[in-house]
Amino acid sequence: MTEVTKEQVLETLKTVRGPDLEHNIVELGMVSDVFISDGKVYFSITVPAERAKELEPLRLAAERVIKEMPGVKGALVALTADKKAAASAPAARPAAQADHSHSHAPQPPRTAKIGVPGIGAIIAVASGKGGVGKSTTAVNLALGLQANGLRVGILDADIYGPSMPRLLKISGRPTQIDGRIINPMENYGLKVMSMGFLVDEETAMIWRGPMVQSALLQMLREVAWGELDVLVVDMPPGTGDAQLTMAQQVPLAGAVIVSTPQDLALIDARKGLNMFRKVEVPVLGIVENMSYFVAPDTGTRYDIFGHGGARREAERIGVPFLGEVPLTMNIRETSDAGTPLVASDPNGIVAGIYRAIAAKVWEQVGEKPLREAPAIVFE
Repeated sequence: MTEVTKEQVLETLKTVRGPDLEHNIVELGMVSDVFISDGKVYFSITVPAERAKELEPLRLAAERVIKEMPGVKGALVALTADKKAAASAPAARPAAQADHSHSHAPQPPRTAKIGVPGIGAIIAVASGKGGVGKSTTAVNLALGLQANGLRVGILDADIYGPSMPRLLKISGRPTQIDGRIINPMENYGLKVMSMGFLVDEETAMIWRGPMVQSALLQMLREVAWGELDVLVVDMPPGTGDAQLTMAQQVPLAGAVIVSTPQDLALIDARKGLNMFRKVEVPVLGIVENMSYFVAPDTGTRYDIFGHGGARREAERIGVPFLGEVPLTMNIRETSDAGTPLVASDPNGIVAGIYRAIAAKVWEQVGEKPLREAPAIVFE
């Protein structure tokens, strides 16, 4: 089968008329970078935020024409919004609908899509740097919430290095409903979605911001999650495109920051804390991972990374300290094997720590209404 090229995709998209009904979406500059992997085509269409719902048929039309191309196995297309879109596809608003804001400053666009139907609360698990055990924490937090009686899903938002397939021992491809809505994968009672299910593990993901945004929003909004009390989002490390997308497009109930005890990791953790505060996402607290080492032969405790740094930082900045998770051979072995501790050893000491962390997190979000997504303007 002949491989589809980016040029062929763009040529096909020229058959889709833009909002002005005179020019096509390619000529209007509305199409993001196109990425093709394993016969699947990924791209986004940039529109004014206030017209996102109105222009959904445009997205569907673009998705349809690409799926009909010979050699295309599937397409992931999303609407994204930024400040520049208003110039390429201006909203036709009657004079009677003028802006009644009392502020004279220009108002940034707000995302048109709020919340995900069926999901009660969305919690981000983040870290300022890699290597602190964030994904392992996210999985066991999700299982801890489930063990406490909640219906839980987990979204792997790390586009470049998805880890959920391995951590939860899930393989294969998800099925689709009507060629569009994706059924999540499932294990240990968790509903799971990850780019790792859609792209081969060895595929190099070289994506720019709009493509990351497109993929994330489709994995969030075009998945048949069903009714969930909480969706845990495993964020990539750092403060990049994925974090901004989730903060801008999704009404997060809050964020959990994972750090190790040493100063270097805490410095990076502060970056994550500050980012969530700037975009008005509540910080639910800090987890100190790898807090101490327990020798498997003697049970002796060693503070090999120092100890208590995350607790002190939480107290200093006035956010909850959620708990200390030790570094044990069991955590490493069960993570590598895809049998997370809360599921494989539910009565163990570490599983109890994760369940206690989950309870503290849920105490803060269980009774709170979802927050509207803040506006972030991309210049």
